[in-house]
Amino acid sequence: MIKKLNYKEIDFSLYSKCLDQSLQKNRYAKKEVLDLLSESWELLVYGNYEFVMPIPIKKKIGFRIVIMPLFCQQLGIFGPEHNEEIEILFLEFLQKNYRVYSYAFNFHNLVTQNLSKKKNYFIEETEYQLLRKNYFKGRKSTVKTAQYLTFKELKSTDFLDFIKSNFKGLDKKGDVNQFFRYMNFLESENKLRLFGSYKENELTNMAIIIDDENRFSLLGLINDDQYKSDNGASFLIDRILKENIHEKSFDFMGGSIRGIEVFFKSFGAILQEYPILVNSKKDLLKKIYKK
Repeated sequence: MIKKLNYKEIDFSLYSKCLDQSLQKNRYAKKEVLDLLSESWELLVYGNYEFVMPIPIKKKIGFRIVIMPLFCQQLGIFGPEHNEEIEILFLEFLQKNYRVYSYAFNFHNLVTQNLSKKKNYFIEETEYQLLRKNYFKGRKSTVKTAQYLTFKELKSTDFLDFIKSNFKGLDKKGDVNQFFRYMNFLESENKLRLFGSYKENELTNMAIIIDDENRFSLLGLINDDQYKSDNGASFLIDRILKENIHEKSFDFMGGSIRGIEVFFKSFGAILQEYPILVNSKKDLLKKIYKK
């Protein structure tokens, strides 16, 4: 009932139609995003594209490994309804036919058997004053004390040096290059927004936002540590929410690291856990040499 299609066999018209009409719709599964972020990918299909499941592939030591690409948080199963039986079929097919290092389903997916969970934080479209009531007390105070800062929207081409100098979390040069390729792609798609906080004339913090239809997604929050005491990150997120949350939801795109999780929650964000299939390197090697 599940068919595996390599990239050249995919009917992208039917694939896109399935995504657009799915209950689980997200931007990570779009063809153009997967084309950019994945080394290669293929597709599992149920019926005539009634349900689909994109599978990112990377070659490691001569073997094809399923691994989530950088900046691609959730994939999983997409279709017109929630159907746990069909999801289990996809999961079983994935485990039987692929060497999986990591594969993240989306938070709508019901399949959870023996799977770990990862955290994401999200704010639905709402009125800012209602959201503000859900801020943690300490966050309200921090935002209030930072009102001497200035909020501006920025042009990406003018601030690459700030990003390069202050970016944290990516150690490999190839990963950093991939980040900038992704930014360039988003800009070409007219989906990139940059916002900054200033102390007098000095840029202290920058938020890199994906502007996608009715949602803002936080791709990166870049902080200059010499201005840490000015609380520019709190000021910046608050102003973005103040000006946009009435018409766009806000996806923090993460939250599994304790300190970052608390920061996101403090703005009244709600938890969205999503299942992830993970194998250790040891277990993966056993599966590789067993076949």
